[in-house]
Amino acid sequence: MLSDEDTSRSEGTMKKSRIVGASSPVIGKQDWDTRRKKKIADIGQALGASPVDVAALRRMAISEGGLLTDEIRCRVWPRLLNVPLHVLDQEPETVERENNKDYNQVLLDVQRSLRRFPPGMPDEQREGLQEELIDIILRVLKRNPQLHYYQGYHDIVVTFLLVLGERLSTALVEKLSTHHLRDFMDPTMDNTKHILNYLMPIIERVNPEVHDFMQQAEVGTVFALSWLITWFGHVLSDFRHVVRLYDFFLACHPLMPIYFAAVIPQDLPYETLISRAGDLFVQFPPSELAREAISHDSMASSTFKDFDLASTQQRPDSVLRRRRRQKQAALESSAVSSVAAVAQPSTARRFVRLAVMGLTVALGAAALAVVNTALEWAPKLDLFP
Repeated sequence: MLSDEDTSRSEGTMKKSRIVGASSPVIGKQDWDTRRKKKIADIGQALGASPVDVAALRRMAISEGGLLTDEIRCRVWPRLLNVPLHVLDQEPETVERENNKDYNQVLLDVQRSLRRFPPGMPDEQREGLQEELIDIILRVLKRNPQLHYYQGYHDIVVTFLLVLGERLSTALVEKLSTHHLRDFMDPTMDNTKHILNYLMPIIERVNPEVHDFMQQAEVGTVFALSWLITWFGHVLSDFRHVVRLYDFFLACHPLMPIYFAAVIPQDLPYETLISRAGDLFVQFPPSELAREAISHDSMASSTFKDFDLASTQQRPDSVLRRRRRQKQAALESSAVSSVAAVAQPSTARRFVRLAVMGLTVALGAAALAVVNTALEWAPKLDLFP
């Protein structure tokens, strides 16, 4: 039985404990605020470099919190997609809607997109944005007659519109449509189905029991179709989560959305899922899965090599850097192979890999998603800022 003195001492301890416990979230917030300010400064430094440090911007887009604000995205997304400044400055041309073969379907889809706009937005403002959304889509299709509209495309375009506005969105969506989204914009869905075929081999490696159950249940992969072709924009209700994923996808290989689909549960701890998707890409690169996914020459994947080279080899000393890397090619190739071959990379091996590739350890495994198959997808990728 406690004495009055013991009781008093115990109550005092409990009060102190409550005070300490109450201060913990504040400490956590202060820590995040500090890291956030540093990240904003790092992004500004990368943007201010001459030429712009695209590799650093990719790392910022992948790491915790992504690009943080829409204001920053307006400056960084064009760099991630390597859209020239003179293209960004062009005013969008007027679009003729009459006799346009895609207009009616685009109009129907856009009219059904009310949930994609911020709650409480005035009707007049939303209707104006919907008109701009229609124009962006028709404009890109007119400029690129080889592209074919698909239902769900508008879900991607509206994300860019809400972040960037009509002028910048037109330029970025056009670049995205001819690269990352290219396979979805064929006359048929054959290429899209082939990309979906990557999902089951990834799940089989991560969780054979789930894979076997899905095979026996014959659920197929069509459940992930809307995730893939809209970059999850159609299924996520919180716009913050959508743009966070877009930061990640824009900085990575075009097949990264299918890796993300393999790790997505019901509750969505996005930073963890992004890290896990990066892990999967490191452990099971597309080249390893291609045979099981029914060998297919993805147009988005095949153009990624040239796209990456164009967006990263902007430094005047890139030739010297390539020569330096050639001397270290054997060592680097060995390090890359040893890490990718391990189903669950150890912390020590991740540290080695990050050191070899010149990335900060703080980014975690997701950072490796950009560079894991660099020698295959972009053998001349300049990873050393």
